[in-house]
Amino acid sequence: MDASILEQTKAQAQVLLPVYKELKSELGEKKAKSIMHRALEKWGVETGKQINNMIPGNPVEKIAIITPYYAADEALEFEILKKTPDEFEYRVTRCQYAEHYKELGESELGYRFVCSHDFSIAAGISPDLELVRDKTIMQDDQYCHFCYKLKK
Repeated sequence: MDASILEQTKAQAQVLLPVYKELKSELGEKKAKSIMHRALEKWGVETGKQINNMIPGNPVEKIAIITPYYAADEALEFEILKKTPDEFEYRVTRCQYAEHYKELGESELGYRFVCSHDFSIAAGISPDLELVRDKTIMQDDQYCHFCYKLKK
């Protein structure tokens, strides 16, 4: 059986956090964050390209199809606010990804390692896909607000 995305994310944290801390110790915080950001951004774009190649539909429909995979293992509780071929908007009211990083005392890094690459995944799926996200639980908001739409 394949590991859920939540399980994969928890395993990645066991590697990413020590790597980041070692980079920070050797190169300083600013450079360490920059290196990690660039590496994870590239990874996110590649992930998006894989999603684009594997899943049918337009870019917004692909997001609507994959979102439940990110919610597997009760990782997310979310409600769909709008679902059309051109726009998929939803609100996450519980996020075990955020809970995990908060338990580790690393919410800021959790945002950098988990949440921020949602934008690069979207870019990898299609340059015509736009993600607007103004709230995240990882950054102490009450919910995460996602709105994916086709650029006009």
